[in-house]
Amino acid sequence: MHPTLLATLSIVSRSDSRAVRVAERAGAVAFVTVLTAIAAQISVPLPFTPVPLTLQPMAVLIGGAALGARLGMTSQLAYLALGIAGLPVFAASPALAQGPARLLGPTGGYLMAYPIAAFVTGWLAERGFDRRYVTAVLAMSCGLIIIFAGGVLWLTRFMQPAAALAAGLYPFIAEDIVKLLVAGAIMPALWSLTRRT
Repeated sequence: MHPTLLATLSIVSRSDSRAVRVAERAGAVAFVTVLTAIAAQISVPLPFTPVPLTLQPMAVLIGGAALGARLGMTSQLAYLALGIAGLPVFAASPALAQGPARLLGPTGGYLMAYPIAAFVTGWLAERGFDRRYVTAVLAMSCGLIIIFAGGVLWLTRFMQPAAALAAGLYPFIAEDIVKLLVAGAIMPALWSLTRRT
């Protein structure tokens, strides 16, 4: 097991107070939750699919890698809880309402896969996958596959499997590969900065 980026930064701060450590973790979880909500607002609707282009997968995967499995998953459960409570944290959509109904709609599978994707990416980061570019991309690829699997499988409730792939996977592959390559570079860069400080 390797310490996560969050754990390493907590060690660097050298706080012996349990309350401070708990506050650091809660603050980090809240930060990733808010980052996911902000990333949802950066969305581009596509006319041929109910699934918009968003930056959310990057926030989910980087957050999972930085926080680790349990805290990464917690950040995404908190994000979903905010959305279920009716706060406007989900991607803006003229056709899809905010609130709990969003999880039952065509994009619900992607959203419900976020905690699992963050957990898996964080689990791999706890094993050192986030420290080098190639392994960081591999860890985040596992998380992205989970997001797509959850999203496309859920879409099959609304359309035939071939149509679900055409609406929920194919249009996003190139764009998400670019996001994955960028996200994979962020964690090793953060580790490099941490080592310098």
